[in-house]
Amino acid sequence: MVYNRLLLLLSLVCFSTFTDGVKVRRVKAGKKYKEHEAVHIVVNKVGPFNNPTETYRYYSLPFCHEHSTEEEEVEAAEVENVEIVALESEKREGKLSHKQRFGESMVGDRRETSPYEISFADSVEWRLLCKKLLTPADLKKLKDAIHNNYFFEMFVEDLPMWGYVGDTADEDILVGEVEGSKVYLFTHLHFFLGHNNNQVVSAKVTTDLDRRVDITKEDVNHHVQFSYSVEWFEEPNLTWKNRMTRYAQSRFLPNSFEIHWLSIINSIVLVLLLTAFLTIILLRVLKNDFSRYMELDDDVMDEEESGWKLIHGDVFRFPINPVLFCSAVGVGNQLMLTTFFHLCLALTGLISTTRRGSILAGCVVLYCLTSFIGGYTAVRLFRQMKQTNWVQCIITTALLFPAPCTFVFLWVNSIALAHGSTSALPVTAILTVTALFIFIAFPLTVFGGIVAKNYASADFGAPTRTSKVPREIPTEFPWYRSREFQVIIAGFLPFSAIYIELHYIFASMWGHQIYTLFGILLLAFLLLVIVTSFITVALLYFQLAREDHRWWWAAYVNGGMTGVFIYAYSFYYYFHRSGMSGVLQSSFYFGYMAIMSFGFFLMLGSAGFQFSLIFVKYIYARVKCD
Repeated sequence: MVYNRLLLLLSLVCFSTFTDGVKVRRVKAGKKYKEHEAVHIVVNKVGPFNNPTETYRYYSLPFCHEHSTEEEEVEAAEVENVEIVALESEKREGKLSHKQRFGESMVGDRRETSPYEISFADSVEWRLLCKKLLTPADLKKLKDAIHNNYFFEMFVEDLPMWGYVGDTADEDILVGEVEGSKVYLFTHLHFFLGHNNNQVVSAKVTTDLDRRVDITKEDVNHHVQFSYSVEWFEEPNLTWKNRMTRYAQSRFLPNSFEIHWLSIINSIVLVLLLTAFLTIILLRVLKNDFSRYMELDDDVMDEEESGWKLIHGDVFRFPINPVLFCSAVGVGNQLMLTTFFHLCLALTGLISTTRRGSILAGCVVLYCLTSFIGGYTAVRLFRQMKQTNWVQCIITTALLFPAPCTFVFLWVNSIALAHGSTSALPVTAILTVTALFIFIAFPLTVFGGIVAKNYASADFGAPTRTSKVPREIPTEFPWYRSREFQVIIAGFLPFSAIYIELHYIFASMWGHQIYTLFGILLLAFLLLVIVTSFITVALLYFQLAREDHRWWWAAYVNGGMTGVFIYAYSFYYYFHRSGMSGVLQSSFYFGYMAIMSFGFFLMLGSAGFQFSLIFVKYIYARVKCD
C-alpha cells in the first residue's frame, strides 16, 4: 500500500515536471509569410546590462499580458491624434511558455508569448498595447530595474532584439537619486522589421523618448499607457542565410569583433620565433651531448661529467599516484579532442554559432561522445605502468572532470534559484545532462578502458632499464633552474601567445558580443598546443640536465600552468575590464571560469606530458646505456 502511494506520488512529480503547463510551439526560422499573416514577437528575459548571467523572466516586471480591446484603442487614438488602420490580426495571450531547445535552456532563455499584434508587411503608425495601473510595489520594481540598467530581450523567429527598460536624468553617479533627478519608463516600442523574399531577415526595436513616463514618485498609483508601432521595409541585399551579419552594426551592442591583424600576426611571429629558437638550441645542445656521451664510458662520466645521461636508470621510474596521473592524461586527451572537433564543426557551420546555446550544448554532447578516448588512453598508460587496478582508473577518469563541474553547478544553481534567476537550469535540462552522462559518457569511458585492457599493448617501450634504488637528486642549483621559476615560465610564455584573443573570447562569453572568428580561434588553439609542448620539452631538458628524474608530474604541471594563468587573467578582466558585480554574477563568473581553467590545465598538461615522453624516449634511445 505504501509502495503504491510512493509510486503514485513519484508519477505525479514527474508528470508535473515534464508537462509544466501548456507549451507554445515555436515558429520555425526562415518561414515564408503570406501577406497580412501574423508575425509573433517572443519575449525572453530582462536583467542588468553589465551582468549578462543575471537574467530574469520578462514578465517578472509589470508588463502587459493582454492586448487592449478595439474600443480602448479607438479612445486612446483620439487622445494621441492618430488614425488607426483596421487590420485583421491574430489575438495572442501573453506569458505562455514556449518550447525550447536544450541549449537555450542551458544559457538561461525562458521564451514566452507576447500580446503584440503584428502582421507581415503591414506598417503601423501607432497602436495601444494596454493600459495598466502601476501600484507603488510595481513602481519600486521598475525603478530598481532602471537604476540597475536593465535591458529586455525579444525575438522575431531567431532574430534577437534588445532595448532598455527606462532611463534616468540628473542623477548622481555615486549617490544615485538626488533632489531634482528623474526616473523615466519607456512605454512605447518601435519595431523595425526587414523582409526579403517573404522572409523576415532583420529585426530591431527602439524606444520613443517623447513617450516616456516619469515614475520618480513611487508612493502613488500611476496609470500608464503602453503602445507600439511597426515599420516594415524591404531588404533586397540581405538574404535570410546572412541575416545575422547585421548585428555587427547594432547600436545597442558594443562594437562587434574586428580582426586585429597586427595583433594576430604579432602572436604568430612570437610563436614561430620562440619555437624556432627552442628547436635550434635544443638540437645543438643535444648534438653536443650525444657526441660527448657516445665517446665516454660510464665510469669516466661518473668521475668527470654530470648531466641527463647519469639518470638513465631512473628517468623511466613511474610517477607516484599513477591512477590520478593516467586519468588526468586520459581526460586531457578527451578534452583536447572535444575542443578540436568543436572548433572544426563551428568553422564548417555544422554547429550553428548564431543559434542560442548551440555552442554550450555542442560541448556537452561532444564531451560525452569522446569519452571512449579518455577511457582508452588512461587505461592503456595505466597498464604500461604495470598497474592492475584498472577499474579504479576508469572510475577516476569518468569523474575527474564531471565531479568538479557538478560541485560548481550545484553552488551557482542554488544561488540562481535563491535569486529567482532564469540562469538556474530547469529540471528537464538537468535530467538531460544527467542522462547523457549515465547512458553515454560513463559507458563509453568503461568501454574504452575495457578495449585498452584487452587489446592495447602493455609494453611501455622504455629504451633503458630502471634501477632498483633511486638515484639521489642534487639540491644545489642556480635560481633560474628552480622549480618555481620553471612553473612561471611554463605558464607565461604560452599565455602571452593567446592573451589578445582571450580578451575577445571573454567579451563574448561574459558580455553581449557574438563571436564569429572561429578560424582565428582554431589557429590560436593549435598555436597554444604547439608552444606549450615546446616550452614543456625545453624545461624538461633543463630538469634532466640537473639530474632530477622526477619529471612525470613536473612535465604535466608545466604544460597545464597556462590554465592557471587564464584563471588569474579572469580576475583582472572582472575587476578592470567589465562592469560585473553582485553575488549571482560573481558566483557564475568565478565558478565556471575555474572549471574552464581546470579544463585547460588538464588539456595542455596532457599535451605537454606526451610530447615530453616522446622526447625522453628519443634522447635515451640514442646513447650507450648499460
